[in-house]
Amino acid sequence: MRPCAVRPCFALLCAALLFFMSGCGGKEIPLAYDLNSDISSFRIADDSAGTVADSFAQDLCVATGDVGTDTADVDTEALTAAGLFDLNRHEVLYARNIHERLNPASLTKVMTALVALKYGNTEDTITVTDEAMITESGATLCGLEVGDQLTLNQALHALLIASANDAAAAIAVHIGGSIEGFAELMNEEAVAIGATNSHFVNPHGLTADNHYVTAYDMYLIFNEALQYDLISEIIHMTSYETVYMDSNGNSKTFSFKTTNQYLNGTYKAPEQVTVIGGKTGTTSAAGSCLILLARDTSGNPYISVILKATARDVLYEQMTRLLNVIA
Repeated sequence: MRPCAVRPCFALLCAALLFFMSGCGGKEIPLAYDLNSDISSFRIADDSAGTVADSFAQDLCVATGDVGTDTADVDTEALTAAGLFDLNRHEVLYARNIHERLNPASLTKVMTALVALKYGNTEDTITVTDEAMITESGATLCGLEVGDQLTLNQALHALLIASANDAAAAIAVHIGGSIEGFAELMNEEAVAIGATNSHFVNPHGLTADNHYVTAYDMYLIFNEALQYDLISEIIHMTSYETVYMDSNGNSKTFSFKTTNQYLNGTYKAPEQVTVIGGKTGTTSAAGSCLILLARDTSGNPYISVILKATARDVLYEQMTRLLNVIA
């Protein structure tokens, strides 16, 4: 499951650094990073004192602006934001508008899964409540009804493979006590991993005011989520079938296939790249979105993300072009 090492909160880290540097007679160093900053700063330096302090993000990819947009064959008119991150070399290979706040649609569910596994147990039994019912027209559902019982493990499969909004809501109420309570946990976790340009108000990504991410923050969130073996396993699955119980103890079955068009064979990744899995997302407000984990021929991992492509076919065409940046 998740490694024992826990990333420290940015705020605590920065406070500790300031205390140490000022308390020992050194010059106080102003921080470019704060919770309201448009772009996080991951390195603190006092050139006059010859002092450098690296934060926990030294093992992450960092970019403050666009990267590689003049060389990559990505149609910038077809999407709003995109990023490609080399996880082994901690290098940003491509970045376009990666700090722009955008609607994430169902990419939200990556954070939902992350929080669920941090605060829950996969064998927990979820009892579906009225609050978990989704009535929005066109919302993707797995057919849960009030009183149904399923494990958190089953719900996570429905969440990440079928992108079921009712599964997301059921998880949220079970873990957080309410949709609002779970959203608070999502925002706390976002701050803890440095995704400070994101804000969540629900666990599924259906369009709502003040619900947004950036492409860079989605990289941070997905990178953190991949530390859980179960998430890595689920996003690689092409289908899933399971049995759960209704309120009367009768068995019910749901069966579904992945929404990832690379995994189901509709689209093909570049020859030098293997798509391991990821998460899709589509709403009228968010456009077509996709985040992926991929590997090159040597097995090196990469995270790629596109937000607000103009259409699904355009999304996969541009993602293929983005993956072509991988040598």
